[in-house]
Amino acid sequence: MEIRYNSTRSKSAPVKASEAILRGLSEDGGLFVPDHVPALDVPVDKLAEMDYQQTAYEVMKLFLTDFTDEELKDCIARAYDEKFDTEEIVPIVEKDGVYYLELFHGATIAFKDMALSILPHLLTTSAKKNHVKNEIVILTATSGDTGKAALSGFADVAGTRIIVFYPKNGVSPIQEKQMITQKGKNTCVVGIYGNFDDAQTGVKKIFGDRKLAEEMDAKGFQFSSANSINIGRLVPQIVYYVYAYGQLLKEGKIKAGEKINVTVPTGNFGNILAAYYAKQMGLPIDRLICASNENKVLYDFFHTGTYDRNREFVLTSSPSMDILISSNLERLIYHIAGNDADKNRELMSALTQGGTYTITESMKEKLADFYGNYASEDETAETIRSLYEKTGYVIDTHTAVASCVYEKYRNETKDTKPTVLASTASPFKFTRSVMEAIGGEYGQMEDFELADKLSEISGVTTPKAIEEIRTAPVLHNHVCEKDEMEQAVTEFLSL
Repeated sequence: MEIRYNSTRSKSAPVKASEAILRGLSEDGGLFVPDHVPALDVPVDKLAEMDYQQTAYEVMKLFLTDFTDEELKDCIARAYDEKFDTEEIVPIVEKDGVYYLELFHGATIAFKDMALSILPHLLTTSAKKNHVKNEIVILTATSGDTGKAALSGFADVAGTRIIVFYPKNGVSPIQEKQMITQKGKNTCVVGIYGNFDDAQTGVKKIFGDRKLAEEMDAKGFQFSSANSINIGRLVPQIVYYVYAYGQLLKEGKIKAGEKINVTVPTGNFGNILAAYYAKQMGLPIDRLICASNENKVLYDFFHTGTYDRNREFVLTSSPSMDILISSNLERLIYHIAGNDADKNRELMSALTQGGTYTITESMKEKLADFYGNYASEDETAETIRSLYEKTGYVIDTHTAVASCVYEKYRNETKDTKPTVLASTASPFKFTRSVMEAIGGEYGQMEDFELADKLSEISGVTTPKAIEEIRTAPVLHNHVCEKDEMEQAVTEFLSL
């Protein structure tokens, strides 16, 4: 059955999957959502027999219904190949009673690789399907990981250019070095004096500039997005939850049909929304455990029903979650409002104007699947240290936030269901925070020395992504004020 995509903010005509992927964001500022969530049509016991690529096809064919089997299989084959350093693509490691789903074995050692390795292929295929003659300009804001994964995916892809904005002082040194050393004639990286929310707001504003869109079209360009606001990034994220269930089944850790919990460190809400969609498809998931850092806007929302970004922005050791406007939450709000675009638009307008909105009691009742909590900076460090001391396993700061919150959930509820925890980044990406958590004596070392020490104590080879940037020259040194972002775009495109 064909799936069409609606805007969360209007009753405009629904579009095909390939059109939604091309546009990234609806013209009315809304996000594209499927007109229904398809049921998983593979019996769960069959999932145990499938590899990652096969699972990806079974999930994505249900959402991307205007792609032919050949087109979709070709995109999957190109995406999930030797770029990943393990044949399973996403291994599951059991430590201290938790199943850590390692989503960081791709080219840039963060979970964003899972979707951003396939998005360029989905996008260029979509362009051909829709007879697009313009060059596609990918415009993206990043809190650290999306930027490098998108740059890596789109570098030197014919018919595309990519511009990434990041908060100049709001990412880890390794994250920044990964971005500013990026090769590719079609790539542009710009630091802004501001935080991630400023970058994301600026990107959305540029997307909504009709005059700029007309100027670009006249010069043969059009915008699209690699952020998780693009449905072409969200759909591939559903895959790894389905795959994880199959792998637990294959290893005899669960029985077919047995419910599991999923814990996700959450910033922009895309990763946990993908787990929500997996549950809506019929995957036996019980609770969706939403883990926040000290920027606990989502924790407060799940407890009160009020979303309020009017608070101090905290720079933490888990920078990819330093977010006060969780863009993908809009999709969930739309769904729990009964797919009511008018109600959603009213709430999003309140967020834009006053920085806050409150959902109705009936909407709040539909959040029963979610549990929200947060970890302080001290708790995050303690979680890294205690897990290492207990098991020898080293996790990054974002994964530690999720691990800490899951422990709080387990203590509160006494729920002992098997739990998959999304391990979203390699500890090598946040070496300073990780190593200082394990032992204060490491604080005097420089970043690459810390990477070597981390390799030594964990028994894990330093990832290629770290070795590549150790001596790489800086190729991007453009920094601008947050109100100069559009100018940076027009200069890069020579408009």
